[in-house]
Order: sequence, then structure tokens, then C-alpha cells
Amino acid sequence: MIQAPIWPEQCMSATDRLIPWLLGIGSLGLLATVYLALVEAPPMGENAGFTAPEAYRILFIHVPFAWVSFTGFALLFGGSLAWYLRRSEIGWRLGVTGARLGLLYSLGVLISGPIWGAAEWGTPWDFSDVRLNTFAVLAGVALFVALGERNSEDTAEIRDSLSAVGIFGFGLVPLTYMATRWWQERHPGPVIGGGEDSGVDPFILQIWLIGAASMQILFIGQTLMTMRLLRMENEVEEMLTILEA
Repeated sequence: MIQAPIWPEQCMSATDRLIPWLLGIGSLGLLATVYLALVEAPPMGENAGFTAPEAYRILFIHVPFAWVSFTGFALLFGGSLAWYLRRSEIGWRLGVTGARLGLLYSLGVLISGPIWGAAEWGTPWDFSDVRLNTFAVLAGVALFVALGERNSEDTAEIRDSLSAVGIFGFGLVPLTYMATRWWQERHPGPVIGGGEDSGVDPFILQIWLIGAASMQILFIGQTLMTMRLLRMENEVEEMLTILEA
């Protein structure tokens, strides 16, 4: 087991106090998003081009899940890089946190997306669509790192290997983001910054942004909580090592 520096108690107590607030505000915001999506969001007109126009309401959760999942992958990349280059213990914890939360939010994408696809396309998945497949591989990277960290001995070699996977796997993020611009298949194109044909009703955009902001706040709270749990796990392991000596 690798020895880890202990965070200053005053720093930890400050972040500890933030966690319930962030989790609470984020959760309330998501509840508001669900209400707005189901009750207040305007119905899609017959000319909107949707086969199942009412099914679009699940996208108010699906899109924020996707946006915030990229934050998790960014943490995985940054933390893995910090460990690989500087042997930063906090960087390692950040990478593990990014893998776990990236996986969590990816599951949100991979559950909500096929539900919409089954209603709109008649099939939950299209294996010819580049974005769908690259995102699935990206989720697989997070799963590999999260399970590898959980089920392997905590050694520098294991950390190096998992960090390398996290670093190189991050290359799928820009590929996934640009996929609908380069290879437009079934997945809808970007609604923000996607060109002349992109755009969305202002009220629909507001609901999306409320959902994304709420989920991001929740993500920050989960990040702080996970980092705290990882620190506590390390302290318990150190105490057990001392007792067994």
C-alpha cells in the first residue's frame, strides 16, 4: 500500500460542510428539471420531424448526463496525468473519482438514450452510429479503471497502468463530441454551436441549462464526497497496517 499525505483538517472540515449543501441543491435542481420537462416543456409539433414527439422529454435528463459525464472523464484524465507525471496522491484520488463518477453519469446516458432511441428509431441502439459507439467505449474505459482500482493491489505499477488507460482513453472525448459533425448518422446533431441549422426553443434551452447546472452542482458534491471517502479508506488501511505490524 502506498503511503498518502493527510489533508489539513481545516481544509477537510470546510469541504465537508459544503458536501450536503451541494448534494441538496443539485438534487432539488434535478427534481425541478424533471417537473419542467414533464409538465412545462412545450409539446413537439407535428412538423418537428420526430417519430415519437413526446419521447423527447427524456432528453432533458439525457443531455445533462452526457455533458456532465465529460467532466468525470476530464477528472480521470487530469488525475491520471498528475499521478503519472508527479506521483501526486491527490491526483490519483482525483483520477479514481473521475472514473467512478464518469461511469455513473455514463450509465445515465446509456440508460436514457436507448429508451429514447427505442421510441424514436424503433431500436435502442444503432451500431453504425459513431457517437454511440465511441461513447460506449469511453464508458468502458471508466469501468475498467474503476474496477481495476477496486479489485487490484494498490501498487505503483497498478496505478501506472490504470493511469495510462485513463490518459489515452480521454482521446475518445473529442472524438465523441465531434462525431455528429464529422459522421452524421442517426444521433441528433448539436443544438448549440452546430451551425446554421442548429438551435432550440429558448424555453427548452433554459430547462436543459437548469438540468446541466443542477447536475454539475451534484457532481461537485459527489466529487468532494468521493475524495473524502478515498482519504478515509487510506487512513483505515494505514491503521490496519500499523496494528498488524
